[in-house]
Amino acid sequence: MFLFFGITLFAQDGNGTTKVSVQSGYLEKKPEFPDAVIYTKDETGQVYIVHEGVEMWCDQAFVYLKDNFVKAYGTVRIAQGDTVSMNSKYAEYNGNTQFAFASGDVVLTEPKTTLRTDTLYFDRIKQQAFYRTGGTVRDTASTLTSRIGRYYAETKKYQFLSGVKIVNPKYTVNSEQLDFYSETGGAYLYGKSTIVSETSTVYCERGYYDTRNDTGYFVKNSRVDYNNRILYGDSIYFDRNKSFASATNNIKVLDTLNKSIIRGHYAEVFRAKDSVFITKRAVAVTLRDNDSIYVHADTLQVTGKPENRIIKGYYRARMFKQGLPGEDPTSGKCDSIYLNQKKGITKLLRNPVLWSGENQMTGDTIHILSNTKTEKLDTLKVFNNAFLVQRDSAGYNQVSGERLIGLFTNNELDTVNIIKNAQVIYYPRNDKNELIGINNTTSSSIQLYLEAQQISGIKFIKQAKGKIYPLSKFPENARLLPGFIWRGEERLLKVNDLFKGKEPPVLPKIKGIPLPKDEGEFFEDIPEDKLEIPEASKLKPKDFQNNPDDPKPMTEESELEEGIPKKDSTGTKKPSVKKDQ
Repeated sequence: MFLFFGITLFAQDGNGTTKVSVQSGYLEKKPEFPDAVIYTKDETGQVYIVHEGVEMWCDQAFVYLKDNFVKAYGTVRIAQGDTVSMNSKYAEYNGNTQFAFASGDVVLTEPKTTLRTDTLYFDRIKQQAFYRTGGTVRDTASTLTSRIGRYYAETKKYQFLSGVKIVNPKYTVNSEQLDFYSETGGAYLYGKSTIVSETSTVYCERGYYDTRNDTGYFVKNSRVDYNNRILYGDSIYFDRNKSFASATNNIKVLDTLNKSIIRGHYAEVFRAKDSVFITKRAVAVTLRDNDSIYVHADTLQVTGKPENRIIKGYYRARMFKQGLPGEDPTSGKCDSIYLNQKKGITKLLRNPVLWSGENQMTGDTIHILSNTKTEKLDTLKVFNNAFLVQRDSAGYNQVSGERLIGLFTNNELDTVNIIKNAQVIYYPRNDKNELIGINNTTSSSIQLYLEAQQISGIKFIKQAKGKIYPLSKFPENARLLPGFIWRGEERLLKVNDLFKGKEPPVLPKIKGIPLPKDEGEFFEDIPEDKLEIPEASKLKPKDFQNNPDDPKPMTEESELEEGIPKKDSTGTKKPSVKKDQ
């Protein structure tokens, strides 16, 4: 055995490749390792080796000068400048290819994160590290785990594949593919991904999440679940700290507890306040008595706890209830609308009009009350300037007064009471449906009876004056009561009439999230028999091959190969207005 001390090896071969340089260590040669020079740490410190900007410290190093190759044992540390360092129990470094391999409690450290894995490959020429036996990355806010991972030193990016998971004290992320930028904490999600917390669950198939500021932007089949309320949209913005989310284009808010759904093209959800704001062709659909009630306004707001939800509609509000088979539709228009499902009340405010079957009712304010147990229509109240009009082939049946109270049976209006200062113009008919004349009467109150939504009888309370006139004896200009307005052309007869006369909204173009560009495989596609691996290396040719069974990252190029046009590869849909029904 030959002993040397304090000798530095530094040279350059005929091909211009710089040889590894051993700066310190206790040197020895052993017959059983004829091709290696062995360096061992001494009282001055560890073995110290440098090569073209990389530094290595270890307890013992086997240096193969012919192959320009080092095997390091013990407490091994490899550092590249002040940006990346790698610790392990064992490492190999090839000076010719500038390729490093580490195993045994490997820890890769860069300014913002720490990667732990069992085995790690590092290509200094590509400036990339790679593992495929599972790894964990810790940053200032979260812990990321995956089976396969790749680190790009120049862009400070990790690319994780297969079983990707982020664990944060506030939430957990699961994704098929995740690109994480260590300097910013930004995570790009590709494929089926979820972000789960105690208060919400986010799902998307393309998205971005800022793990340090807890904000996100999601596209492609994205949604946010808030317990019994789910928000869908072509694009969703999410702010965890403010308990806020907004959605743009083709949005849908599903309330599973109250059996209701709200659609539109822009929505804001304030979870802590139990408040939802919807605009751009907003419409709320509530299931009641096995029938759908539609409410539309320029702006809808839903507030209150799940058991006490209130819907408010502002500006050009409309409502529509189709009715069950055999029932006539009920519809209305007003400036503002208010619904309290728990109390079973709907209020039409400011210039309201309501159609129940063939009956048109107007007044200063209209209230519709439902039975909270059966969910059927119960009572109708019209306050101030109440006016009921029903079209007849001979003219208009009209009743006016200060207030109107109507009663429903099986969702059909069958009794109407006009209270105070009541007036009537009515075209009565006999059993053969022949016109009798015109009834013009004034009374303190009037009660109407309806069958099949048609007036079948009238009862006058404290009649003041009036009689039935022959048609020829009642002047044309006296056949309309003061305040008469016929708005039949505005009546809603089908769901799409909710938007009649309104221009469809102009939808913004959603800025999507493109897939990353294809940066190739980590290992070059070189046949095993062409690989130049030092004989002393623990690695075999198969270790330098890409596993065909491992998942491949989703990239722009892979989408093009699947036939998806590049303009559609950002995970967004073209802005469009879907059919309103």
